[in-house]
Amino acid sequence: MTVRTRYAPSPTGDPHIGNIRSALFSWALARANGGVFILRIEDTDQKRLVESSVDAIMESLRWLGIDWDEGPGVGGVHGPYFQSQRLPLYQKAALTLIEGGRAYRCFCTPERLDQMRAAQVAAKRPPGYDGLCREISAGESEVRAGSEAFVVRFAMRREGTTVLDDLVRGSITFENALQDDFVILKSDGFPTYHLGLVVDDTEMEITHAIRGDEWISSAPKHIQLYESLGWKPPLWAHLPLILGPDHKKLSKRTGDTSVLDYRRNGYLPEAMVNFLAFLGWSLDDRTSLITIEDLKEQFSLERVVANPAVFDIERLNHLNGHYIREMPSERWQQVIAEWCEKDLPASVPRPVDADLVSAVAPLLRERVGRLTEVAPLMEFLFGFEAPDYDAALLEEKAGGDPELARRVIDTALLKLDRVPRDQWTRDELEAAIRRMEDELGTKLRKFVPVLYVAEMGRPQGIPLFDSLALLGRERALQRLRTARAHLEHRR
Repeated sequence: MTVRTRYAPSPTGDPHIGNIRSALFSWALARANGGVFILRIEDTDQKRLVESSVDAIMESLRWLGIDWDEGPGVGGVHGPYFQSQRLPLYQKAALTLIEGGRAYRCFCTPERLDQMRAAQVAAKRPPGYDGLCREISAGESEVRAGSEAFVVRFAMRREGTTVLDDLVRGSITFENALQDDFVILKSDGFPTYHLGLVVDDTEMEITHAIRGDEWISSAPKHIQLYESLGWKPPLWAHLPLILGPDHKKLSKRTGDTSVLDYRRNGYLPEAMVNFLAFLGWSLDDRTSLITIEDLKEQFSLERVVANPAVFDIERLNHLNGHYIREMPSERWQQVIAEWCEKDLPASVPRPVDADLVSAVAPLLRERVGRLTEVAPLMEFLFGFEAPDYDAALLEEKAGGDPELARRVIDTALLKLDRVPRDQWTRDELEAAIRRMEDELGTKLRKFVPVLYVAEMGRPQGIPLFDSLALLGRERALQRLRTARAHLEHRR
């Protein structure tokens, strides 16, 4: 059997962490077994369509390195891969179910359904369709269909149980008496998720359906649909819930945001793949780092657990820092240039000087956790004066002592002015500033933040001695004079 999996998102917004994990696991299973991975766009909810969503879906997958063998932009023998272009298939399946007595037309108006639900709430009964139109004869249904709007509902079995055999959770039994007759075809001729899924997974020969655990409650609907149509269902695998660090359902506040937002916020695809891979899966009891190449060779559903996974942003930050530090120097310099191009103020000339990027790259590697930090750490290197800052920050970094702040600046001016232009090197500058300890009577760590503010406009950044060397003698001294003037104005 050739393993065939799919990722079938609805284009109602950018893909988030939960559903992109389903895509990653589906892709990895197909790749690990030499199978086929399909991208299918389930665009049947026409009211909620977002115009840019399909592009965002494909961009998210490409960013993570998830390629597809069939789907938009690729084609394939099972196309088209947009559900809105496959309507005759769903209408044919619905008609087959009607003729077989397992589906029926429902003519209930929205007003009647609202009244029904209100009565159920008032009586504290479980919500669900009451089956009124299930009793309409086939002949009457045909006649009314010619003049009345209708949806098609599936007639769920009312007795016995339906069993889901899940590769992650084992057997789960559902009482049929607790199920209601659900809509499979809407009045506009578009299928609901349930019918579209069953038809397309069958037509596209999907062998493994991997999805989030929020769909477990829909499993009896899908299983009975397969049975009624005489089709063989795929193997089911429901992935564990992803919780926030507070062990509550993941929300936007705790991490459930667009995958592309993580890219915009400076995360690397290597870190995100590594992070997502271990949200409910593990290679063994020791491995915590994995590349996408290793994942696609070693992934198996046997190592997926049913217990909820916790979204730990600190873990993601750690992984991002790790992959930054492991990045080849040439690529790291390219990444720095790209983020400078994107994030530096418009006043900075483009392209950024390649020699400057090469010089500063090693200094940034250990200090950057996310790529959004690159441009702010480099901004001080452009322009004659330091980026704007509040002069009060100079005093604050001197422990709130204005007199010490002035002494630090004055002493630095004196020491650095004595360093000749041809000796303006990192080592010479470090020696000069370290000699300030004796004159100020305090440790380096106590006064260095004042110099950071004066030179960079911020109390910390890339190493001060390297920064002074990169700035050059004239700019470094001028920034100290400007800082001294700021302090005088505060007297």
